[in-house]
Amino acid sequence: MKKLLTPIKIGNIELRNRVIMAPLTRNRSNREGVPNDLMREYYEQRSSVGLIISEATNISPMGVGYINTPGIWTNQQIEGWKPITDAVHSKGGKIFLQLWHTGRSSHPDFHNGKPTVSASAINSGGRVMTYDGIKDKETPKELDIKEIKDTIEDYAKAAKNAIEAGFDGVEIHGANGYLIDQFICSGSNQRIDEYGGSIENRSRFGLEVVEAVCAAIGNDRTAIRLSPSGTFNGMIDETPVETFSHFVKELNNFNLAYLHIMEPYAPPGKTYIPQDLYLQDREVTKYFRKIYNGALLTNSGFSVEEAEEYLQHNISDMVAFGKLLIANPDLVKRIEKNAELNTWDVKTFYKGGANGYIDYPFLDD
Repeated sequence: MKKLLTPIKIGNIELRNRVIMAPLTRNRSNREGVPNDLMREYYEQRSSVGLIISEATNISPMGVGYINTPGIWTNQQIEGWKPITDAVHSKGGKIFLQLWHTGRSSHPDFHNGKPTVSASAINSGGRVMTYDGIKDKETPKELDIKEIKDTIEDYAKAAKNAIEAGFDGVEIHGANGYLIDQFICSGSNQRIDEYGGSIENRSRFGLEVVEAVCAAIGNDRTAIRLSPSGTFNGMIDETPVETFSHFVKELNNFNLAYLHIMEPYAPPGKTYIPQDLYLQDREVTKYFRKIYNGALLTNSGFSVEEAEEYLQHNISDMVAFGKLLIANPDLVKRIEKNAELNTWDVKTFYKGGANGYIDYPFLDD
């Protein structure tokens, strides 16, 4: 039997296999961030995986940075998620909610004209789709100490809300140039207080978020995702190996459910330029395997064969799939039977509606 199909325990949760659904923004909620029945069917279709990690979900109004993305700060949003978690559990699945604050990778249009926020007042460049069309990103406001503490509390409250909504745990989004990543990396954090400057100080915010979430719902139900070599959303760090080595070593103190490490990945037709020669494509997880003591999840463009090889060589304990699970809701069964895989349609990833969302054929079809 393929190791991908063997069970594993993360925290106090038994997963029936090591095929994990990566967090995937699909822009299918309503404008108020409330999940709907279309989303219920989408997640229910994919509940045979060991663990579903939900799409990135906003922890607060200031965390919102993309259209039609769900939230977890209102009662209406909590109630909207409950049919989804119930549906996944009814099929024997497990599901974590990914906690998201976009920081500077947003636009004032999402915040009634208030500026976006970040570790420092540094514009990442680039553009963002708002409800009024595509607009240039603007220079964010540097969070003051009180605002930092309030944001940490927003993460903790969102984690509690996720448990109330029926999730088995949460994954803190610390990757891809969003708020926690903006604090960690030197290119976006030029503060001169206890949250900036040294690697230890730049790591402080993210680690305090982890500590607060663990205190709110338990270490065994808490995970975090990092992209140590990522450059998305204008990210850069002067010493990524040293920076993320420190952060990951500190995570060893928390006994988390798992650590989710993203490999750098270049979409077809594009070239990925790594931040550091030691963290090139398919080398990141191998490096942090030597540092991190707990369960390790890896992700970014893996084929089934590559994933199996990673598990067989003990480079990671689980592998998360994104596009393969968009196109193959029954991916686990297809792996079991060595069956042909559906091809995804990029044009439907963020368009909304059922097309390219819940209409991919199952093997039995």
